[in-house]
Amino acid sequence: MKLKKEKKAEISTGPKHRFLRRKKIILAIILVIVIAAGTTATLIIINKKPASTTTSTVVTKKPTPKPAPAPIKYYSPLTGLEVASEAATTQAVTGVMIENSPDARPQSGLKNSGVVFEAIAEGGITRFLVLYQQEKPQLIGPVRSVRLYDVEWLAAFNASLAHVGGSYYGLQEVRNGQYRDIDQFFNSGSYWRSNDRYAPHNVYTSFARLDALNAAKGYTSSSFTGFARTEGKASLKPDASTVNINISSSLFNSQYIYNAATNNYTRYQAGAPHADREDGAITPSVVIAMFVDETSVFEDGWREQVTTIGNGRAVIFQNGVATESTWHKDSKTSQVYFTDVAGQTIQLVRGQTWIAAVPNGEGSVSWQ
Repeated sequence: MKLKKEKKAEISTGPKHRFLRRKKIILAIILVIVIAAGTTATLIIINKKPASTTTSTVVTKKPTPKPAPAPIKYYSPLTGLEVASEAATTQAVTGVMIENSPDARPQSGLKNSGVVFEAIAEGGITRFLVLYQQEKPQLIGPVRSVRLYDVEWLAAFNASLAHVGGSYYGLQEVRNGQYRDIDQFFNSGSYWRSNDRYAPHNVYTSFARLDALNAAKGYTSSSFTGFARTEGKASLKPDASTVNINISSSLFNSQYIYNAATNNYTRYQAGAPHADREDGAITPSVVIAMFVDETSVFEDGWREQVTTIGNGRAVIFQNGVATESTWHKDSKTSQVYFTDVAGQTIQLVRGQTWIAAVPNGEGSVSWQ
């Protein structure tokens, strides 16, 4: 019996038993590793944050667009009207002496012009110094002679002057080398005589010819100070719907009727509408009665002489309103300007401006 136990013990501690024990140990180790790995994986899953199920919208703020710069506007220094480019503001100015005797009516080229000075030439007959810049009528006339005061008004505009001769003092001034003189006497190819009127009321020109003449002489631009200008607006309470300017006699006195819809004045002369032969009614935006001293002087005969330098009374009609003012011209080459009762410069409405030189003590102006 004892022998059997010993043999049994020998058997249990034999090689086979040792193999089984090692196998169990290895299986146990593997089991521990598997359990440990599972635990670690579980902890990782637990600690891992779940992916967000909320969709996040990213708002990108668009930059505020910069406003487009306002377009640059350019204005004619002659009329104050808007022009297409800066170059147009320095375009050459040309003055033309246009006759106003009954035999010269209806004239050509008066409507499409920038500034008109009207003054007595002789015997109560008025004549026009007509200034052009952007305006280019192709028939202008009848062209007549110049007077000294016309040259003095012209001087401020750095302009050429188209005329047919002139008074002695007028020619002495315009031919002194300081002016752009384009007298018909020396430039006959730029003028012609019409067949439907008799001399001296039949000299005409055009801007096709005047521009060519100016270019040939190098008169291609003008630098000058124009009138102070502003936008026009019809008054709600007009006090000058009818304007009467008496310069000399019924043949040359003028009347202006205000048009509120167009904010301008229709010109009448000698009791009838004063129309341009080609372009119809003459309708300035501004009408000015400028009172001047006027005397008769002997040159190459008796001539009227208007005092242009100094100051005097003026009445300005624009927007349907009359404004008492004072005109000023400080020197021969300086521009005429107008001030109100407070001494402030009056701005003129953009557009054609008609200035009548009314003799002090003889002429008159009235309105209603």
